[in-house]
Amino acid sequence: MELDNVGGRRRPDELELPDDVLLNILERVGTLDAVRTCVASKKTLRLLTMLSQIVIVLGARELVRKNGVVADVTDRILSARSPHMIPIRNLKLKFIMRGDDHLKIGRSVALAMARQKIEAAEFEILTTKCYHKCTLKVDIIYFAKQFNAFIGECPDAFGGLTRLHLQNMRFGESDIPNILSTCKRLESLSFILCDSGVHSVLQVEHARLVELDIFTGYFLTVELNYLPKLQRMCYRNWHYTNNPLVLGFVPRLSNLSLANRYPDDLNDTIKLSQLLVNAPSIIDLHLDFQGGKVWLHRESGKLLAPLLNKLLFLNLDNIPEKYGIAWTLSFLEAAPSLQELCITVSDHKCLTDSQENLPKKTDVKWEPSVADFKHKNLVKLTIHGFESDGNFTSYVRCVMKVAVNIHEIFLHGRKLCKFCCNKIRPSRYYPRTRREKDWLSKKITEALATASPAVIQFRPSCYYSHLDIEYYEHEHH
Repeated sequence: MELDNVGGRRRPDELELPDDVLLNILERVGTLDAVRTCVASKKTLRLLTMLSQIVIVLGARELVRKNGVVADVTDRILSARSPHMIPIRNLKLKFIMRGDDHLKIGRSVALAMARQKIEAAEFEILTTKCYHKCTLKVDIIYFAKQFNAFIGECPDAFGGLTRLHLQNMRFGESDIPNILSTCKRLESLSFILCDSGVHSVLQVEHARLVELDIFTGYFLTVELNYLPKLQRMCYRNWHYTNNPLVLGFVPRLSNLSLANRYPDDLNDTIKLSQLLVNAPSIIDLHLDFQGGKVWLHRESGKLLAPLLNKLLFLNLDNIPEKYGIAWTLSFLEAAPSLQELCITVSDHKCLTDSQENLPKKTDVKWEPSVADFKHKNLVKLTIHGFESDGNFTSYVRCVMKVAVNIHEIFLHGRKLCKFCCNKIRPSRYYPRTRREKDWLSKKITEALATASPAVIQFRPSCYYSHLDIEYYEHEHH
């Protein structure tokens, strides 16, 4: 031990911590920061090969400058690891297919997988051009060929992946089946602006896939033929209306999210009774109309009840103001186990072109098939875009009357879109003062002596979530 000249104490720069403590600290600060820290000291340099969590995820703009650094760091860390090191618990890499950077990453990951166990491995692969700068006939076809060459060069790396995110690619007919057969361990797959050509049919079969996310593509239909472990499915922004999604063997599917502004054919609608016929175990259902046409066919609760019997959470998002919300009450009869219902009413001024084709304002009334119908499991109702007019207050009163065990009712103002919030004036019909809120609460609950004593809470407006903003950014830029 070296002592300083005053008091025999160890100098601060020579204080030592156990390796496990140092590794814990390094994995918390992020892999690139860990590299910078370790390179500064020879004593800590060896710790880089002992990391159990390697996460290098930079923003797209930063990656343009540092993509080579990501490749070099990944190669340096993985190639130096010994087979006797502790397993890699989590490997997560985001990079651009550019030059030889992606090949260097793929080869180093393949080598690491051959040497030792990697519990979870994720690739998020970007292209050199964003979608809005791509040409459909050249760039996205080239990016798909580039990726096919990548997976052909590094099949062992992709064979060990558990998560894969791809974007801006137009594949050939057999390419996606080849990806699925190569990525045998895959549990999560995300396609952003990918397809197999205009009017192509995507058929998905995989023994281990748990999560599938498709965001915009020119698939005529997505057919989930054989996915025995699939639990979550999200499909946003399809371009055609005849059966955009066909559910085959998906016995574990419990979370389904569908989002679309409006179909090409404004007269076509989707029937849940047909869509969910092979998936009666849905627990969480999210339907986002994105301020356009309500493309959902209105079916009786009695017809849907066998398919929505296990539904616990229902989110009906971005319903245009012109459609009203009374029709959504039919879900109370269709989903007897429902616990939470969330409704968002919107009026996007940034989508004026699509709004012109919508029908005039209407609010279809709902009548239960049983005169004394009661819902015993709904405990929470949330409405975004609430106004103190007759339609909304009647809706809340009706829910309180039939949902005998409801405890919480949250009434929010309009959600604000970042692209059109300057064009939307705050609603004149949303209560703002305490006096207005108390008066409205009393008005809603009066003459409901037998209703559940739910607590009505008023909340201010908020901005749309990240996913909503992501959609509008793709649509407008």
